[in-house]
Amino acid sequence: MHLLIDNSNTRTKFALDHDGELSSWRAAIPTADLSSEALTEALKGQKFTHATICSVVPDAASLLTEFLPAQTHLISHQSHLPITIDYPRPEQIGADRLANAAAAFQLHQGPAIVIDFGTAVTFDVISEKGSYLGGVIAPGTASLRNYLHTKTALLPAIQLEEPSSAIGKSTEEAMQVGAVIGYRGLISGILTAVRTELSGQPTVIATGGDAALISSGLESIKILDHDLTLKGIQAIGRTNFEFSQ
Repeated sequence: MHLLIDNSNTRTKFALDHDGELSSWRAAIPTADLSSEALTEALKGQKFTHATICSVVPDAASLLTEFLPAQTHLISHQSHLPITIDYPRPEQIGADRLANAAAAFQLHQGPAIVIDFGTAVTFDVISEKGSYLGGVIAPGTASLRNYLHTKTALLPAIQLEEPSSAIGKSTEEAMQVGAVIGYRGLISGILTAVRTELSGQPTVIATGGDAALISSGLESIKILDHDLTLKGIQAIGRTNFEFSQ
C-alpha cells in the first residue's frame, strides 16, 4: 500500500494507491492546521509501506517527512520522471506542476496543457515528445473575489456560482459575472497565446477546485480530472521506489 500526499498551500490531501489503483479512501487537512496530532487522526487505521509527498510548502514537507514511519519520496525535479524537462531552471518547477505534467503525458500523451485551478491557476505545457516546456501562473479565483471584498468597503464576500446573465442585477450578481465569465476570458486568452507557440493540437486537461465551474463554459477544455495530481504523484512515486530497490 502506497500513501499519496498532495500538500498545497490551502489543503493537504491524502489517498492510497493499492496495486496501481487509487482507493476510495480520502482524507484532507487544512495545511495551516498540519500537526502530528492532525496527521495521526487523519491517517488512523490506514496501513502503508511507502509514501510519496508532493509539496509546495517547505515547512509542511519537513513535518510530513519526519512524521511518516514509511519509506518516503519527496517529489522534485531530481525525481525519476516519466517526462523530460526542457526548462532553464528546473529547480523552480513546483512539485505539483511536475505531478500534473507527468499524469497528463502518461494518460493522454502530448502535446498537452494542464490547467490547475488552485490557490493560483497554473498552466503546464508538455510537448509531443513528453518534455515539460514551462507554463503560466495567474491569480486563482479565490484571490480575485477575496481581494474585492477585503479592499473595498461595500463589496460582499461571494461564493462562486454560474451567473444567470452577463448583466448583473445586483452587486452579488455583478461580482459573479466578473469572477466567472471574466475569469473564463483570462483562461481563454492564455490558452490562445500558448497554442500559437506550441506545435500540434494539444489536449487541454483541467483539474483543481474550481475546474468544473470554469471549464464548463470553455469548449477548448476537453478533459476534467479532479484526481490528476494524485495520479501524477502515484506515477512518480512508483517509478522512484522501483529505482531505489
